[in-house]
Amino acid sequence: MSLFLLVKTAHILSSVVLVGTGFGSAFYLFFANRTLVVRADWWFTTPTIIAQPLTGCYLMRQSGLPWTTPWIDLALALFTAAGACWLPVVWLQIRMADMAADAQSKRGTLPARYWRYAKAWERLGYLAFAAMVAIYFLMVFKPDP
Repeated sequence: MSLFLLVKTAHILSSVVLVGTGFGSAFYLFFANRTLVVRADWWFTTPTIIAQPLTGCYLMRQSGLPWTTPWIDLALALFTAAGACWLPVVWLQIRMADMAADAQSKRGTLPARYWRYAKAWERLGYLAFAAMVAIYFLMVFKPDP
């Protein structure tokens, strides 16, 4: 088995984990609203965010694709946009987990700010998820301009 195929497998698997964890985190946050989502993002999403560009660059170089390939440019722009959504999502998740823990320890209710954060988290998540799905289509179809 060649190194190219091993890296390609790592690239595909890390993209599946990236998108799958994003979807799973959204599901869990929507239904559970607890610290599990914060851990899932740090343990699964963060490593795949690092693996994706590294394995993608390797595959580009080995395939002889130039940086000016239009579908790659668009995929990188979408990946950057998803990342721009993810950074505030992480901040929101941490704050929401803190508010949930505080409410639980005081046997109180979640503050209104929690629900505002949850709406922002959800909207950013939809944008990031849509960007990642679009990247899948670009990788599969590799459209010409």
